[in-house]
Amino acid sequence: MPPLSIDLVELAGFGQKWAERGGSLSRTPPFSSGQLGALFDKAVGGALAELLGGIPVVAPSSTSLIPSQRDVVEVGPVRIIGGVRPQNFDVGYRPDGVRFAFDSKTLNDRSSIGKNWQNMINDLATEATTVHSRFPYAVVGFMVIYPRPAVTAAHLAATIGTLERLGGRTLVDEPSHRAEAVSLVVWDPEEGTIDDEIPPLGSPLRIEEFSGHVERTYVARYKGLPPHAD
Repeated sequence: MPPLSIDLVELAGFGQKWAERGGSLSRTPPFSSGQLGALFDKAVGGALAELLGGIPVVAPSSTSLIPSQRDVVEVGPVRIIGGVRPQNFDVGYRPDGVRFAFDSKTLNDRSSIGKNWQNMINDLATEATTVHSRFPYAVVGFMVIYPRPAVTAAHLAATIGTLERLGGRTLVDEPSHRAEAVSLVVWDPEEGTIDDEIPPLGSPLRIEEFSGHVERTYVARYKGLPPHAD
């Protein structure tokens, strides 16, 4: 699975909007918080499609429980009926049931991070559980995205520590609330770049580690099985 390639020109546009609004993103386009997440979703979907042999990337129906084509990566609202609740994920691969499910989470201003980061963590654990309780072999990935000026050192430390505990699921009999791949992305609105010092070197949460976590786990669980038997 190739490294994730984030369009930094587009990211810079979000930075300009973030600054214009005094340090926040709106929920409505252009350059909304949802569109920021979609920028990263697109990168994950494209990289996953390459791992799976260059298969197509399509937009799903938010109400359909199966993909529109036989062997495709879906980027958009992927509907999954899990063991806890129905859930829309941002990226999915479900040729015979759920094999991959990914969600991005953006908190875009200091107030939102302070009030909502713990609820976000609870959502991640529940989403992983709802997938793994029905599809224990599924690879679940998450990405949390913060703007650097809006997050304090204390919140960064708490987020890193918690996300590292929520990730690292390699065996199918490990706790269902843990995910196979988790990344924390801290971006700089002024420069339109991703901070390469946070998380620190060696952390499994670094964005350049994401593809490796997905590939190793996916190959271990599905190598040689249809539709990859060739």
